[in-house]
Amino acid sequence: MNKTIRRASVFALLLVLALLVRATWVQFYDGKALADDNHNRRNAIATYSRPLGNIIVAGDAITGSARTKGGDLAYKRTYKDGKLYAAVTGYASQAYAPTQLEGIYTDLLNGTDAKLKTVMDTVTGRRADPGNVLTTIDPAVQKAAYRALGGNKGAAVALDPGTGKILAAVSTPSYDPTTLTDANSAGSAWKALNADKDKPLTNRALRQPLPPGSTFKLVVAAAALESGLYKDVDERTDSPSPYFLPGTTHELPNESKSAPCENASIRVALRYSCNNVFGHMAVQLGQDKVRETAEKFGFNDQKQDVPVRAYPSVYPSGMDKAQTALSGIGQFDVTATPLQMAMVSAAIVNGGKLVSPHVVSQITDSGGEVLHDYDDGADTREIVSSSTAEQLQSAMETVVKEGTGTNALIDGVTVGGKTGTAQHGENNSKTPYAWFTSYGKSGGKQVAVAVMVEQSDAARSEVSGNGLAAPVAKAMMQAALKS
Repeated sequence: MNKTIRRASVFALLLVLALLVRATWVQFYDGKALADDNHNRRNAIATYSRPLGNIIVAGDAITGSARTKGGDLAYKRTYKDGKLYAAVTGYASQAYAPTQLEGIYTDLLNGTDAKLKTVMDTVTGRRADPGNVLTTIDPAVQKAAYRALGGNKGAAVALDPGTGKILAAVSTPSYDPTTLTDANSAGSAWKALNADKDKPLTNRALRQPLPPGSTFKLVVAAAALESGLYKDVDERTDSPSPYFLPGTTHELPNESKSAPCENASIRVALRYSCNNVFGHMAVQLGQDKVRETAEKFGFNDQKQDVPVRAYPSVYPSGMDKAQTALSGIGQFDVTATPLQMAMVSAAIVNGGKLVSPHVVSQITDSGGEVLHDYDDGADTREIVSSSTAEQLQSAMETVVKEGTGTNALIDGVTVGGKTGTAQHGENNSKTPYAWFTSYGKSGGKQVAVAVMVEQSDAARSEVSGNGLAAPVAKAMMQAALKS
């Protein structure tokens, strides 16, 4: 009998120990996981129990917080000029996970970031006062881009080549983040935005790579000069016209049959956007050399954070010679974001050096004390030599003065650029994409810009980089160099 009791007692003790271990596990491990779960309403209640910190543009808050009427969520996010800055801010919603800067800096903006806590906050468990995010955006450039894009579907990015600051990031059509902030009305707005065929929630400036067309010829030209295939932009190239894609009977046509593209120099080939020159040049260089140069500019970078993660622009591998030729004119499977093509122009105008782009200048606590300065020690790398950069600048300025980019001319400003018109759809059955990448220099200031117009009301015959994208770039450069 005593033996049976002992066994039962041991078994009961083991059950109690197992219960204590499980209770401890739930309290200290599962409890934290449950507390941190996005679906835990207590988190939303705590987040919106008071005003959030703000996102700042040129010293002014473009976000705010407003009292709600009833319910357990005391405040909701508000936006000033929401459509104008949506590609920068993203949204903070009572119903959906935050995006863009709102998502990246959620903890800072709601006061839970450890960097905000004082010793007393740690002892008492009190939530710290929320911090603020200071952006690099120049409101004049942002507004110029938004207005110039107008009703077109497209995007534009402007960079300060010397600092890497993103001065503008615009995506159209845009949306008002305020429509998504209130839990009571966010559902219907979310449904409508996702049903919109123009996809206004897509950040085309950073997160929609598309064929860059002839703007990619700058990368091929850089590879040719850096590799020594050609010594300068005025040397005649070995470029037959007509040029047939290797191994096929298909001609790679030029936009203008009367353009002097046969054996044209890089300068002339950029001026007239000669496909035969850059298709053949890409084959001469080989896909590996072109890819090496493209990757120096930022293509194929899987972790391009500004700090919002941009989708990678792609220069493909495993191509045959015909596909390599098409890649030389920014077609086949080559894709790029407006951010990426702005980086190309930024490196060229900055003497061959690329400063990593960033849209956040500083983060601060509620009192304005700087917690991190992103402008200090920005990563800089050499993409091409200063000699190659000077050569490309000279050729790009010819494009704007005398070639396909004349709509970007600005009185009193040195402007260099490259147009692009990329095929869209099988056998180019859809409206082409219009591109323009450029830089402007005046009075010690400089700016690099890239514009992509995905869709417009223009007739197909009128779709071109010079006709649709260059005027947007011009407006942005004027705004940047004036401010």
